[in-house]
Amino acid sequence: MRTSELGVRGAYAFTPTVFPDERGLFVAPYQRPAYTRAVGGPLFPVAQTGHSRSRRGVVRGVHFTRTPPGMATYVHCARGSALDLVVDLRLGSPTFGRWDCLVLDAETFRAVHLPVGVGHAFQALEDDTVMEYLLSGGYAADDEKAVSVADPALALPLREDLPRLLSPRDRSAPTLAAAERAGLLPEYETCLRLDARLREAALAGAGAREGERHG
Repeated sequence: MRTSELGVRGAYAFTPTVFPDERGLFVAPYQRPAYTRAVGGPLFPVAQTGHSRSRRGVVRGVHFTRTPPGMATYVHCARGSALDLVVDLRLGSPTFGRWDCLVLDAETFRAVHLPVGVGHAFQALEDDTVMEYLLSGGYAADDEKAVSVADPALALPLREDLPRLLSPRDRSAPTLAAAERAGLLPEYETCLRLDARLREAALAGAGAREGERHG
């Protein structure tokens, strides 16, 4: 598995080896050794998985979770393809307001790790594009927030040749500056502390499992 650090501090992309044959293919979009080497610890304890299916042109995001509680995410595209956007919304971050753009698809099965406080958006490039998520927290409607993908200050590189289909919530999402004025954006230091707690919980869980095997 190839690993690359993205421009947003703490975000990483992982590209696994795909094994095709006459039956189809096999791929492992998450691999603990590669993840641990890159991020500095095993994957956060998974509280929930997510699955979205989108028509061509659907845009979801820029979504983030109120922090605290915050949420870390590991996402890949299981079918179709998407223009994936990783946006640093953490006040005080050295990469605040920066974004990364990469294609996630069912050819490479590239995956992306987003630390707590980093926003996520994507634009479906094909019908029936399926995105799969591993999440460190459960869904709570009051904690789910969004920043506008059309914010000119962010200048996100959405494809202009596609229809742009958004939910009412995403169409009315505030700009980054408006979200900051409203006190919605997460603080970088808080996000780092929450990420550290997730790593500690993952390590404790791994140690407990190892103890059970040898007990």
